[in-house]
Amino acid sequence: MNRRDVLKKSALAIGAAAGTPALLSLLQACAKQDRMSWTPLFLNEDQAGFISSFVDFLLPKTETPGGLDVKADIFIDLIYAKTYDEAGKQNVIAEIEKFNSDCKSTYGKVFAELNAEEKASCLEEQEAKSPKYAPKVWGSAVGPQEPVGFYRGLKSMVLWAYFSSEEVGKNILSYDPIPGDYLGCIPLSDVGNTWSL
Repeated sequence: MNRRDVLKKSALAIGAAAGTPALLSLLQACAKQDRMSWTPLFLNEDQAGFISSFVDFLLPKTETPGGLDVKADIFIDLIYAKTYDEAGKQNVIAEIEKFNSDCKSTYGKVFAELNAEEKASCLEEQEAKSPKYAPKVWGSAVGPQEPVGFYRGLKSMVLWAYFSSEEVGKNILSYDPIPGDYLGCIPLSDVGNTWSL
């Protein structure tokens, strides 16, 4: 590894460490937001409808809360508003318009107006043509990572918002803010549920 790579990775690590508290504060702000009085900070009504529809279809409410129940769409709007620069914001708007335009040309309606079968078909097409994330070993990508595009980036953001929410972290995943003994070698069957902390 050369000096430039070391400096680049160090800068990314410092940026991630510095930015994490700010992103968590955005997530906490979403938890306090009442859905009925929500006015998007960045997205217009149609764009917010697209994001909410995408979130709801990707993570519908079942026996566990859905993406809208944990306000993942509100969190995504906050991320766009507070962390994207002007070029990034314009790109998001253009990508939402393109996504809806593709839906109109294929189904005659924008994504939010599609029925469940049409939405499933639309997302299957997006999944097939979107670049994938590079495989990772110990959290580091193996090989170069090409841009994953709007669909996969939005899908990742929805999942991140969902699994980072307090509701999911405390009530669905296992949660123990003050863990007990360290048991380094136990059978996987004894681990049980996935842990949030």
